Amino acid sequence: MTVRFAAACIAALSVSMFAAPASAQPAETEAAPDTAAIGGGGRPVGPAWSRSPVIAEHGMAATAQPLASQVAIDILKRGGSAVDAAIAANAAIGLMEPTGNGIGGDLFAIIWDPETERLYGLNGSGRAALGRDIEEMRAEAAAIVGEGNGIPPLGSLPVTVPGTVDAWFEMHERFGKLEMSEVLAPAIGYANDGFPVSPVIAFYMQYNLARFEENLPMMEEFDNARATYFEGGAPEAGEIFSNPDLGNTLSLIAEGGREAFYEGEIARTIDAYMKRIGGDLSYEDFAAHESEWVEPGCVDYRGGYALCELPPNGQGFAALQMMNILKNVDLSQWERGSPEVIHYITEAKRLAFEDVARFYADPDFSPAPVDWLLSDAYGQERFALIDPEKAASEFTHGEPPMIEPKLESDGDTTYLTVADSSGMMVSLIQSNYRGMGSGLVPDGLGFMLQDRGELFSLEDGHPNVYEPGKRPFHTIIPAFAMKDGQPWMSFGLMGGAMQPQGHAQIMVNLVDYGMNLQAAGDAARLNHSGGSAVTSIHGDPLGTLHLEAGIPDATVERLRAMGHNVEIVSDGLMFGGYQAITRDLETGVYTGATEMRKDGIAIGY
Repeated sequence: MTVRFAAACIAALSVSMFAAPASAQPAETEAAPDTAAIGGGGRPVGPAWSRSPVIAEHGMAATAQPLASQVAIDILKRGGSAVDAAIAANAAIGLMEPTGNGIGGDLFAIIWDPETERLYGLNGSGRAALGRDIEEMRAEAAAIVGEGNGIPPLGSLPVTVPGTVDAWFEMHERFGKLEMSEVLAPAIGYANDGFPVSPVIAFYMQYNLARFEENLPMMEEFDNARATYFEGGAPEAGEIFSNPDLGNTLSLIAEGGREAFYEGEIARTIDAYMKRIGGDLSYEDFAAHESEWVEPGCVDYRGGYALCELPPNGQGFAALQMMNILKNVDLSQWERGSPEVIHYITEAKRLAFEDVARFYADPDFSPAPVDWLLSDAYGQERFALIDPEKAASEFTHGEPPMIEPKLESDGDTTYLTVADSSGMMVSLIQSNYRGMGSGLVPDGLGFMLQDRGELFSLEDGHPNVYEPGKRPFHTIIPAFAMKDGQPWMSFGLMGGAMQPQGHAQIMVNLVDYGMNLQAAGDAARLNHSGGSAVTSIHGDPLGTLHLEAGIPDATVERLRAMGHNVEIVSDGLMFGGYQAITRDLETGVYTGATEMRKDGIAIGY
């Protein structure tokens, strides 16, 4: 890594959504001037707290980093497909936003193909190593974090096979137009030559360094990660950051294809590294990996709209369960910031997540009864459990009928979406899971391995219990929405358990309240935490209702009187990162929007 100073440091840090001990928080930098005495300006169109969405005819890209959005547009202008552009942007943002994603992590995508006129779902998640059974895992985990505390978030124990690169080539083989060497060239150039770090990503780089240093005893080693990302400390906003090791790795992939990563030099380097530090992941684990094409599930909402998500091992169907519950009440009878609307969304989330904790897991090991979970009848049954006047003290999961479960019906993280002139739309999400990942950077490769395996349960009989060769439960979920049976919106919202909640809130904002695409993401959100978990480490049954400062004070007080445990969060860190593209069903014109809480932009042409 090389770092060149180019601008002043960012403002003082505050608590991240993945909170570490107070001692892990970075020391405050020079304080920024107090801006509390002045508010925002006005707008002639739309709410004063938002900005205009981007509108363009031929193509659109929305990512969490401006340079990555530009990379996608450049690929589209060269004749690349939306899939080419999405891969190019993902490769670039893995370099530019290492705090949430990279080729050491996993990938999921939903693709609308105008030629076949259908949605395709891709599950690019990796599996646990084959070399450690559950008793060994329990013993090793307990030695690090204590008995009953699950799998640690750092070190080699939570590392699973990275699925991103294989997913790139699966998508590219089916929908790509340009050679992969051309698709990866922009990311390789930025890795070798450097780029200026953007403010929010610099914030998270400083936080992640503090978190790693606080937890060094949990890891086998940190030297490679320090040399790759933190030479001389965490990069600050405006500094030029380069990662020539990653540039070389991407060049090997561009030249040698997926085989270079899973069967060639890269796989052998990771195998040797893991043997050196006492980890499990092996060459054989990489050679056995493959992505899976899956059928998205969809549920109708308010007439002509339908939300579509991918089936487990991800949590996408939780958003569908929320919509199936919420469509039993007319939310538009109340103002969007009313206590009634927030109460119903919160209780719907709590109900859906009890089912997530009970049923969602790798379907190769434990298929969920998804036809029943997504049925209108079950949505009505769950809705009937909501008391309109008060928060339930506790919810439990539903009890499925005695039927054979089926996988499919008929029918920190980065999110990005790209659309091209043919009408192809790509909804792509990619992550290392918690923060930057495990803290482990294999020798000379320039990327960090994910810590997704932390989400396995260690409880015997649980659907998500750890097993060698099994895919863990996943939080990252791309989304897609149809309107009158036609492709309408490719969108997503990053941030752990915030994601299904965020998808539901975006749909409510657009469909029930008619917000424009940008305002729907800028509007204040809720994020409920607590209740049962897929790891079997259970939280407070009532949980905590986190609200952004834009929720009216009167609403907050009424929610507390209804029994909700409300906390106000003003820094935006718990509420995810949104990107979206819609397509006009008559003209084909695209509208794009991006997250005010991140660094990104939407660009069209």
